[in-house]
Amino acid sequence: MSLQLIKNATIINEGRTFVGSVLIAGEFIKAVYEQNQEIRITEPYTEIDASGKLLIPGVIDDQVHFREPGLTHKGDIHTESRAAVAGGVTSFMEMPNTMPLTTTIQALEDKYALGAEKSMANYSFYMGATNNNLDELRKVDPRKVCGVKVFMGSSTGNMLVDNTETLSGIFAEIPMLIATHCEDEVTIQQNKAYYKALLGDDIPIQYHPLIRSEEACYRSSSFAVELATKFNARLHILHISTAKEMSLFDNSKSLIDKKITSEVCVHYLWFSDADYAKYGNRIKWNPAIKTEFDRLALIEALNSGKIDVVATDHAPHLLREKEGSCLKAASGGPLVQHSLVSMLQMAEKGFFTIEKVIEKMCHAPAELYRIDRRGYIRPGYFADLVLVDPKKSWTVSSENILHHCGWSPFEGTTFDNSVITTWVNGNKVYDNEYLDESFRGQRLLFDY
Repeated sequence: MSLQLIKNATIINEGRTFVGSVLIAGEFIKAVYEQNQEIRITEPYTEIDASGKLLIPGVIDDQVHFREPGLTHKGDIHTESRAAVAGGVTSFMEMPNTMPLTTTIQALEDKYALGAEKSMANYSFYMGATNNNLDELRKVDPRKVCGVKVFMGSSTGNMLVDNTETLSGIFAEIPMLIATHCEDEVTIQQNKAYYKALLGDDIPIQYHPLIRSEEACYRSSSFAVELATKFNARLHILHISTAKEMSLFDNSKSLIDKKITSEVCVHYLWFSDADYAKYGNRIKWNPAIKTEFDRLALIEALNSGKIDVVATDHAPHLLREKEGSCLKAASGGPLVQHSLVSMLQMAEKGFFTIEKVIEKMCHAPAELYRIDRRGYIRPGYFADLVLVDPKKSWTVSSENILHHCGWSPFEGTTFDNSVITTWVNGNKVYDNEYLDESFRGQRLLFDY
């Protein structure tokens, strides 16, 4: 069994920052040493000097769109997982709105086969809900699948679930985590009709958050909370974007005791509607990026514990698909390569601590989804680890973007920190810009 000693790193883990070393044996962490502890290793090992570097658990991204099968001109499981590990993301959970939709057990297992064949990171895939596939949802094994995804807002194909009876059935009968996209479709269509009557079909991008409005988000999120409360279901509301929705969440309980949880994405913490003038459709997402007041409220909620997880909603499109008016341009953008460095940059600016970043991007997803032995630097856990140089600055450009679509909303941004090395299951898959293209991650398992 190969041994690797990562020595003299600044370890950030479980709310602590200390200088120490980590011993990797095969796929797992064998030991964690504090600076004053003697290290005795009787077998041959490889030593990595991590002096002056930060060592953190691998990031777990609970919401990505890697576009395979069916939309691989935008990206695929290999290209996007490749970008992910270069950004310190060692595990991901991917969404069901591919082609075909992941709404049957067969389609789900077909996607897992693609993950085993192509993914450089560890992986899980959501089972997608529709208005008429409750029987299929009942067959999902909670030990092997991260959750059921419910689009309570318009989405690709037949994935808008707007039948109240169906929604009640899902929340009443599905014992695993239910992850929701919450935007009220009636409100969105009313807003769209209003602005089309006012401005015509060529609506500028700054109207996007007025069409996909605060009220659309709140109505849908509050309805999801109502259903989860009624049926005592596990509800996780994805990509929260408004201050108003914070009234729906509780920070008086530990994460493990919460039945209703929430996620915010990096772009809602970094950008506001003031940035549409500069970035245009490049920062068009659903839900829409909203006001500076909302952005600051989300940061406050992250610090207070009302928001539990930070993710990306990584959703690559070709730039030509992002062209056109507010109603025509595709929604979504690529983020997995830059999510960790952008959050560390915000920590450097004082929005939150580095320990909070690690909690929300590494520990909390592992706890919330009950992932087997990941998300922490602990003996016996899988060696999913990331080494960060906090003093190595770099600028995002087309030459160093690894997303298949070839662009990023962070192009031109200079980050003061860099991901140096990423280990997945004890394997060094990214090291000083070298990628081990032959490596494949594992299917995530869950403790139910």
